[in-house]
Amino acid sequence: MDDRQLQVLERKVDELIQLCEQLDAENRTLKSETQNWKIEREALIEKTDTARAKVDAMIQRLRALEKEC
Repeated sequence: MDDRQLQVLERKVDELIQLCEQLDAENRTLKSETQNWKIEREALIEKTDTARAKVDAMIQRLRALEKEC
């Protein structure tokens, strides 16, 4: 292998290393964002469940009042 081929190979290896580092950083960012979305989703599910329980309780009270009248 002559010097020119070696330089081309070295450049390609450097590009691959740079790409791997870029992809690793992107992967870490995506994992972090995924975790944040999961936390937000859990909070929204909890709020929805609380709201549903309150609405159900109101409906039961209204039905009870309706039966009293």
